[in-house]
Amino acid sequence: QVQLAESGGGSVQSGGSLRLTCGATRITPGSPGCMGWFRQLPGNEREGVAAIGRHGTAHYAGSVMGRFTISQEYSQDNARRTLYLEMTSLKVEDTAMYYCAAWPGACSSTIPSRMVTSWGQGTQVTVSS
Repeated sequence: QVQLAESGGGSVQSGGSLRLTCGATRITPGSPGCMGWFRQLPGNEREGVAAIGRHGTAHYAGSVMGRFTISQEYSQDNARRTLYLEMTSLKVEDTAMYYCAAWPGACSSTIPSRMVTSWGQGTQVTVSS
């Protein structure tokens, strides 16, 4: 199973920027089909923020379109895939726990969290006014 390890996150003022990083290991040339970021507030379900396919096609939730950028890179031996989420013009409502995710099949920012097969440990993003 794909293993995910996140870094980044933290606290920033409204309008600021943060970058999240997620390293994926135990990958194969065909898997995972899609990787992305979800976020969750206490008491709420995890919601998709952005997703990217193996060949780089990106998908975004409407609430982050134009402010967040998802990207990825592969190691030379293709044994590691690193996912990034560049977050700019952050708003207070972006405050949440952010999770790196990987899953097979269709790539979309709106898939339900139950479709995800691998999760990172989560990293907190806090935006203050």
